[in-house]
Amino acid sequence: MSFYTLLKKDPRTKARRGIVHTVHGDIQAPFFMPVGTKATVKTLSQEDLHAIGAEVELSNTYHLFLRPGLEIIGAAGGLHNFMSWHKPILTDSGGYQVFSLTDWRKLTDEGVEFRSHIDGDKHFLTPERVMDIQTVLGSDMVMPLDECSPYPCHKVDAAAAVKRTTEWMKRTRDHFDKTGMRVRGQRLFCIVQGSSYRDLREQSAKELIAVDTDGCAIGGVSVGEPVKEMFEVLGWTVDMLPEAKPRYFMGIGMPDQIVKAVGMGIDMFDTVVPTRYGRYGTCFTDKGTIVIRNGAFKADFGPLDPECDCHACKNYSRAYIRHLFNTSEVLGLRLAAYHNVHYYVKLMRRIREAIDAGTYDEFQSSYLKKYNSELIEAI
Repeated sequence: MSFYTLLKKDPRTKARRGIVHTVHGDIQAPFFMPVGTKATVKTLSQEDLHAIGAEVELSNTYHLFLRPGLEIIGAAGGLHNFMSWHKPILTDSGGYQVFSLTDWRKLTDEGVEFRSHIDGDKHFLTPERVMDIQTVLGSDMVMPLDECSPYPCHKVDAAAAVKRTTEWMKRTRDHFDKTGMRVRGQRLFCIVQGSSYRDLREQSAKELIAVDTDGCAIGGVSVGEPVKEMFEVLGWTVDMLPEAKPRYFMGIGMPDQIVKAVGMGIDMFDTVVPTRYGRYGTCFTDKGTIVIRNGAFKADFGPLDPECDCHACKNYSRAYIRHLFNTSEVLGLRLAAYHNVHYYVKLMRRIREAIDAGTYDEFQSSYLKKYNSELIEAI
């Protein structure tokens, strides 16, 4: 069974329709992965995600490695059993979390030594160790250890990170093959780095494509750079990625950014934005965000989003959800997160329908205008 099937390309944009095939089920692409950092999407149950229509979850290797640890997850029979989610799972390498520790880690060509943010204990991750961890997790899609450059970044440092990412990718691929991860149904991605330097992005893409992984990701984005620059990087990189493999734009997450990136040829997205924003009372609609804590909603008995058919919007008013937030009731966080994740999942469904109909160009333009997106100028 091939990992990715390309079904259709939009006639006037670079948007694509496809299917990612895994042993835990097919995923209709383009798709969004709700982020379950610690084996849970914050405030939501797996039953919620099934009701919403999510087909895949993302979990974090770094956090799960530290707590509850591999012994517990292994004894449970892997991450799917442990978290009671039997659809596909992607696990990242944990590299971004390790590199963000800054004062708590030491980087070498062999790997990265770091101190746990939980108890200060020392650990050492190598490309091979990251694969071993994800073997125990049993995730369907696995990410390699790479070096994510910060923003801004001097070119010499970005070049060193590209070189190290390539060398680590080669070691990762060797270990992935040697340990039989693909035979067990796991699929490996590479991660293109290069910061905001076009020649380094091209170098990284060329070197990593030669390693021949199952999918390709664009990393080192959404790390503080302006949105315009982030999409310039995407424009340089995406056309170099193989058409026959899924393309993953890591960590970006505002709805208008997803709509724009799909039009440039991206298939996969993840972001903590829906749940994180929801916890602070910010909810997404086609017209942008609303902050439900605001006094304007004190006596507003209409739905959170009149155009939404999610459980929260069908059953609870803006006034009630505002009341929950202003009295610190946890149900408010749950309803806002439910709505936001539902919004993202439904947005991806609408995106796929537009590509299927051959009208993605019109959908993209209409959506970005209604959302009042700064990206409308980039069409």
